[in-house]
Amino acid sequence: MCRSIKTLYHTDPPPTEADIYAASLQYVRKISGYRQPSKANEAVFEQAVQEIATATQKLMSSLETSGPVRPRK
Repeated sequence: MCRSIKTLYHTDPPPTEADIYAASLQYVRKISGYRQPSKANEAVFEQAVQEIATATQKLMSSLETSGPVRPRK
């Protein structure tokens, strides 16, 4: 998996929407092989990023943990 995607869950400071969007964008870039999609694929590329960001936010708000908060670098 892409090494530049950092753990966002249960961190201090908490992730922002921009952090979640950036991780989602990095994931879509990695699996699609596109750094920048063509005009023909631009809309579906952005839709995938948005859907993954939404799913990520839902996952993070549903997870439970009793462990200590980790510092985010």
